[in-house]
Amino acid sequence: MPARALAGMLAAALLLASWGARAGTSIVIWPIDPVITADRTAAALWLENRGRQPALMQVRLFRWDQDRQDDRYHTQADLIGSPPMVQIAPGARQLVRLIRTADLPPRTETAYRIIVDEVPIPGGPDASGPAGRHAAAITFQMRYSIPLFVYGDGLGPQGGRPALDWRIVTDAGRPVLEVRNQGPIHARLTRVAFRRPGGSVAVADGLLGYVLAHGTMRWPLAAPGASIGGQLVAVVNGAPQASTIPQRH
Repeated sequence: MPARALAGMLAAALLLASWGARAGTSIVIWPIDPVITADRTAAALWLENRGRQPALMQVRLFRWDQDRQDDRYHTQADLIGSPPMVQIAPGARQLVRLIRTADLPPRTETAYRIIVDEVPIPGGPDASGPAGRHAAAITFQMRYSIPLFVYGDGLGPQGGRPALDWRIVTDAGRPVLEVRNQGPIHARLTRVAFRRPGGSVAVADGLLGYVLAHGTMRWPLAAPGASIGGQLVAVVNGAPQASTIPQRH
């Protein structure tokens, strides 16, 4: 599934968040960074309904790669979610097992996305009246996307490090930050900024995004051209401190 299509559906879901709130559901998902190491065949994902009404949840898993400017999701047969559809009562929680069904290449990290959709329950408390008719016309109420990394023999989440560098490129006359990762594991970039003697210019105060292993990603820069340059610093994979990413020449 193209990530742009998925992103458009996510935006629609966020616009319809008020309908989910009206239905009284509030879903909490953890962990937000599950992994499956080579010595394990499954990982746990917990869904908890802290709302006032039952919630019907669908769980799907997609292979995840990147094409410099976009995340891409593909159907796959390496992993399954069990059960793939669950109804959770108010105040209850549900375990979903993320099960590896195929061996992966050794010393590799393979990236997936877990897509969890909150599906309207037919005949639910909001099924009548204008709000119910509107909710019944959509395919989901909320969507959650969680990264999942699976490791082959000889590599684990602590057994490798990203190897990052960056450069500025131009796209349609606008500056774009390109970050390359030549390392064996992904890089999650937060609190990204250009640091110069006169001060820092923020690129992203929170999450900028991911650069997958042996991948490259680009992000448009909102800062004026005069503000771009200096040292690029970022918190990588939740490290205690920001580190400097070398510039590619």
